Amino acid sequence: MIRYTILASIILLLLSTGCEQKFVKDWDNQQQGMTEAMGIVPDSLQAMTLAPLVKGYHNGGDLYFIHTEASDSSVANMLTEMMGPRVMHLPKLAQTPDSLLADIYVFKNGIEGHGPFGFQPDIFGSVPGDPSYSPLHSIHLVRWKKDAEPRELKTVDALMKARSNGKLTIEEPGIVVNMPVLVWPGGHR
Repeated sequence: MIRYTILASIILLLLSTGCEQKFVKDWDNQQQGMTEAMGIVPDSLQAMTLAPLVKGYHNGGDLYFIHTEASDSSVANMLTEMMGPRVMHLPKLAQTPDSLLADIYVFKNGIEGHGPFGFQPDIFGSVPGDPSYSPLHSIHLVRWKKDAEPRELKTVDALMKARSNGKLTIEEPGIVVNMPVLVWPGGHR
């Protein structure tokens, strides 16, 4: 009886291993077929300078995003000069309902860094997977007050605490920028 149980177990193991290998082989073939169906990127496109990843913060961690369009022409020009590839001016973005916008906090002064105005990286209010995430961001301009001692902030909570303590101001100029997040703490596209 024990021999038959062992023999049956070995047969099941061999059958399941064969099925797993067939599944992996079929999956690899399917993935290769999908790549072929999507097309091969021509060399001329591979040589292009595409939108570079830009560093920002979310909940204390680093994230990386790109700029593609802005509702304000001066912002589109500034981002183009800063990043290289053209950021398109798309005035219609300013008409996006608030419910479809995510918040981003951009520093106009404070700690020097690689933000668009030469100060610390932007702080994002949400990332993909959060209910409030959108690639369309409402710009919030952050300014440290003259009597405040600037420090690098990496969370919206720390930012709001500094504001409530009278250390900085936040202005909403009504500018919308398409800034899809590609890499964030705990995830990526």
